[in-house]
Amino acid sequence: MTIALITGASDGIGAAFAKELAARQTHLVLVARSEDKLQELANSLKNQHQIEVDIIVQDLTAANATETIFQTVQQHERSIDLLINNAGVGDYGDFAESDRDFQLKIVQLNIATIVDLTHRFLPGMRQRRTGGVINLSSVAGFQSMPYFSIYAATKAFLLSFSEALWAENRAYGVHVLAVCPGPAGVKFFKDAGFPPFLVSVAERIDTPVETVVRDALKAFEKRRSIIIPGSPINFILAMLPRFLPQSMMVNFWKLILGTNDAR
Repeated sequence: MTIALITGASDGIGAAFAKELAARQTHLVLVARSEDKLQELANSLKNQHQIEVDIIVQDLTAANATETIFQTVQQHERSIDLLINNAGVGDYGDFAESDRDFQLKIVQLNIATIVDLTHRFLPGMRQRRTGGVINLSSVAGFQSMPYFSIYAATKAFLLSFSEALWAENRAYGVHVLAVCPGPAGVKFFKDAGFPPFLVSVAERIDTPVETVVRDALKAFEKRRSIIIPGSPINFILAMLPRFLPQSMMVNFWKLILGTNDAR
């Protein structure tokens, strides 16, 4: 019985992972803040695919959130074969003028929570010599992005962290993958406070979440360390910093994200 734990599973990419894995007869542990959405999704997947689905209603920025999740999984006697660290948040704007507490929450959710959950579940996978971790990074993780500074920096950490774990765990039969999508659903950009102009740009190059998930699982099966799913535009955006001076790229994003038309 293969079991996957997915954070941020109530909608977006997280829900798409749940639906695709359920169709593959993977049993699920779904984690998110919204109990109603989680329960509705769990009931639908159980009825449609005859699988087991547990839900854990948890704010991942709360104190002891990862301990609560780990202990709940242990109490249900579940061995997690696939950990999908999908939950994340971003914030658009000038860092010096931003809400300090919210910036720290971004770091907590996008980095500390993922590191902690991975550290809790990875040893069991190594002991069983099977399993894996999928971390949701972003094309933003390949570059510094003014007005999106904390989010891009956290995704850069996650990209580096995932690649290192990919190398460390291959000999144990455990695979680690960094998934680096571009825009995949405009809700994220609206929630992050992007102005309408930039939301409309994101909408034009949007990748369906189902495509992100299918590309990610295919890359995971092939034991790749990184996948940039969807449109070739995403790959180009990710690779540009490797060929252009860093100062040029930073000024490019300052122009795009900080333009008077966009703010």
